Amino acid sequence: MIGTLAPLVATEEIVGSTDIEWFILVITLFGGLALFLHGMDRMTEALKVVAGDRLRGILSRLTSNRVVGAATGAGITAIIQSSSVTTVLVVGFTTSGLMTLGQAIGVILGANVGTTVTAQIIAFKVTKFALLPVAIGFAITFFGKQAHHRAWGKVILGLGLVFFGMAVMADAMDPLRDYQPFIDAMNGLKNPFLGILVGAGFTAVVQSSSATTGLVIVLAGAGLVELEAAVALVLGANIGTSVTAALAAIGKPRNAQRAALAHTLFNTLGVIIWLPFIGVLSNMVTSVGGGIEREIANAHTIFNLANTVIFIGFTNQLASLVTRALPDRKEETERLIRAKYIDKELLKTPPLALSRARLEVLRMAGRVRRMLVGILPGVLDGPGTALMKVRELDDEVDSLHGQIVRFLGQVSQTELGERDTDELIALMEATNNIEAIGDIIETNMVQLGFHRIDINFDMSDATRDVITDLHTLVLEAYDGAMEAITASDPDLAQTVSDMKPTITSQVQAASAHQATRLVADAPNRVDAYRLEIDLINSLNRIYYFTKRTARAVPAFDEVDVSAPH
Repeated sequence: MIGTLAPLVATEEIVGSTDIEWFILVITLFGGLALFLHGMDRMTEALKVVAGDRLRGILSRLTSNRVVGAATGAGITAIIQSSSVTTVLVVGFTTSGLMTLGQAIGVILGANVGTTVTAQIIAFKVTKFALLPVAIGFAITFFGKQAHHRAWGKVILGLGLVFFGMAVMADAMDPLRDYQPFIDAMNGLKNPFLGILVGAGFTAVVQSSSATTGLVIVLAGAGLVELEAAVALVLGANIGTSVTAALAAIGKPRNAQRAALAHTLFNTLGVIIWLPFIGVLSNMVTSVGGGIEREIANAHTIFNLANTVIFIGFTNQLASLVTRALPDRKEETERLIRAKYIDKELLKTPPLALSRARLEVLRMAGRVRRMLVGILPGVLDGPGTALMKVRELDDEVDSLHGQIVRFLGQVSQTELGERDTDELIALMEATNNIEAIGDIIETNMVQLGFHRIDINFDMSDATRDVITDLHTLVLEAYDGAMEAITASDPDLAQTVSDMKPTITSQVQAASAHQATRLVADAPNRVDAYRLEIDLINSLNRIYYFTKRTARAVPAFDEVDVSAPH
């Protein structure tokens, strides 16, 4: 196709000989495919870096309008060239309660339309200029001083590698024009069932529907495959890419599996609907014209766009179907609890990764709140079983803390902007502070409860009231800090900090009360004094870490997120 590539792929040697040099042909074909896939990967990852700051805000503000959701899914996927990333983001919002599964399915439907942009770009006969964007992209990446500029250089470089890979594959396939066994094999793909099967299988292997579509366009451009067979291959690629997503969802949270199943059902049912009309679809794009490469790209777009229009009205029904097929399962045991919101697939989009990490921190904070609420009645009156339940909750907190810290550590290894760096540091500090509160409750306060049982001590009503009032203030401060993190509200955070004089006054009043109780005529008075003072000090330390958590709030990006407490 492009003469400059002939020496590279030894086209002259292949064409010039009577027998095909199969070794050269195979390594050239798969080398071109590798260039194509590598270019797609580089372009996708760079686009995620360029667009990452915007994606979080766009997705978090989706309305309940499924049409808007589908349009958003199409737009985001067209930008980042990865429907799987869009799906992962949407699943995260579904899991956090910001979006229903039905709304998520609408976005996933739109994501399929977004992937057709790749085919439309490939269909333009730009392979002879393939090395130009490679050179330009490399120059920008190499000489660029700002990370944003270097990211755009990688986008251009990746696009050039996509075109260059297609050119290499086209040159490799050229000798097959006159090879009758291959021609007969391609004629066999006129059977739509076989074409769909081959397209699905090849896509499942290379894990890229764009690669399948690109190769089909190359074959068609070389005259090796007819339009109807090409359309069948492209339809099969849609099934293959959904199967890949379904395999990737194994071991993931239930909503991730439901989203993958919905994606698979949508694509499979769409292919089944269009199967009898492949000829009609081929005639439709032929009437528009533009050459067979453009016709294949148009068929791909029409297929996905029409399916989105067909299924957009049934997103809630599809959500109910996949929910029945994959019902909720029991929560993992405490020691095996898994992070619910963070996903390593988002690491290359740091702003989104940080957004998910914040939800996980709030999830951990919800468990610490349950500990804080349950510990006071446990210490004052509860049996040992109540104290053990609080201690077991700390196992969950420790598990989530470890997973969050490891994830944030991985995020720190990515390329972060100044705002993302500030948020990362703030999240790390909040995570450690909240975990420290859990440790105070589990290590200090639970032990105080067991000591109270050992000495058979009943706290006086007056002391009980003083400590309960202090506990209420501390819980109020804790809730305020978590609300400030959730809403990224510095004013709420400041309110928590402003509670310090009130807390200090209450601690001093409680300590003074204990001093008067120390001389009271009561059994185990010294042991009781120590227990009560330790309890007061523990609550004061909890407020200290709560205030530190609130002070980190101004570093958070202003995106409204929520998580169950």
